[in-house]
Amino acid sequence: MLFNSYEFIFGLLPLTWLVYSLMLRAGRRVAATMALLFASLFFYGWWNPQYVLLILASIGFNYTIGTVLERPSLPKPRKLALIVLGVTVNLALLGYYKYAGFVVENWNTIAGAANPVPHIVLPLAISFFTFHQIAYLIDAYHGDTRGSTLPQYAAFVTFFPQLIAGPIVRYREMIPQLKVIGRGTVTADGVAIGVCFFITGLFKKVVIADNVAVYSTSVFAAADAGQLVSPHMAWMGVLAYTVQLYFDFSGYADMAVGAGRMFGLRLPLNFNSPYRAGNITEFWRRWHMTLSRFLRDYLYIPLGGNKHGKFRRSLNLLITMLLGGLWHGAGWNFVLWGGLHGLGLVIHHAFESRRKSRPGTPSAAGRFAGWFLTMLLVVAGWALFRATTPDGALAMLGGMAGFTSEGTIAPAPVQDVAIAWLLIAAGLALAFFFPNSQQLLDREPVGPNEAMPYLRVRLSLSGWTAAGYAAMLFACLAGMSDVSEFLYFQF
Repeated sequence: MLFNSYEFIFGLLPLTWLVYSLMLRAGRRVAATMALLFASLFFYGWWNPQYVLLILASIGFNYTIGTVLERPSLPKPRKLALIVLGVTVNLALLGYYKYAGFVVENWNTIAGAANPVPHIVLPLAISFFTFHQIAYLIDAYHGDTRGSTLPQYAAFVTFFPQLIAGPIVRYREMIPQLKVIGRGTVTADGVAIGVCFFITGLFKKVVIADNVAVYSTSVFAAADAGQLVSPHMAWMGVLAYTVQLYFDFSGYADMAVGAGRMFGLRLPLNFNSPYRAGNITEFWRRWHMTLSRFLRDYLYIPLGGNKHGKFRRSLNLLITMLLGGLWHGAGWNFVLWGGLHGLGLVIHHAFESRRKSRPGTPSAAGRFAGWFLTMLLVVAGWALFRATTPDGALAMLGGMAGFTSEGTIAPAPVQDVAIAWLLIAAGLALAFFFPNSQQLLDREPVGPNEAMPYLRVRLSLSGWTAAGYAAMLFACLAGMSDVSEFLYFQF
């Protein structure tokens, strides 16, 4: 079931909210938790019911391991054996479903073998619920978890707003909230803010991302089919995808936060205007923030982080980003994309080390140059990320670099190209210069300083605001005839 579907908007979401609210009003906290759990499993099983058993088995296994790890009297050797077992089983499950075919294909290529490539249907959200539970086990090993019930733990893993595409929520961020739900959990103010977040995200997905998607899809399809791509078409295609992915992913993040707020539960911020980042390090503090946090805390720091000299730091960054790229998908394009960003992070850290030896504040021109180079790297990376084959990515990058001439492929009709550039320009303007959803709606500070100046506006919950959001919702509902998945569902 998709957030941008009539079944969810007019069925599952309001019905679950009603039952949950009534249970809390009656003081039945366990029943309210169970309502969230059953609704989440129904939401997950809508796509393929057989995988409900898989996620339940994963939950049961990890909860059992975690509760044993929580025991203070557990001997350290046994504790170590359990955490190794738990993490290995989780990674093996993820590896089988997500990477078995990729491994066999590459082995056949290297060894000249003809082993049959398994065609395994990837369970929805397996990357996300696996990372949720690996983080839980590691936190339990370090003594950072205490005493949740099985329904609370299951609701934490499966909570439908964050189940399919994040954020990757830590145990300590959700379980304490589930433990104290009660009559005051669902409030009118929280529901109003949640509805505004949800409509904002729906508008981003349906009205912006889906409308610009047709232009990126056609160009990348031509590149992946082996056609040469002219510079104009290459830049149009990759910038259309730059806009599409931004509003698709930030739209999902807004809808997840909004749905959580409706239930009185706060999910961590996962998206904070990354295209306004002044450098590649800041970009990763703003893009898929909970994934960046997971990679830092459970991979980069255990590898040694920056504690063993510059070379080891650079190596750790490259390993982290290569594996982060592979997490996004079983394909060399994702590995190359991760490597590109890893190299960018290494270069930025080296630059920062030299800059710190020279006191002074960067000039406006310097800050702009940092932002421009960051965006150039990010956009080039999206060509790798979006293409389905290495040859398609090279065709796109070659076109962007001017290695092909105009007219190499048949251009789209002039009016379509004009509409495409108009949508791209509007989308980039919104991303660069307008406040994001948290800045518009939330009453809390958003985070780091902005490298790009933007309009500083904050909405108040008034009649005019309600009318504006009603108009946005109407536009979304009118455009939902062709429902499309969110891009991060494939990961």
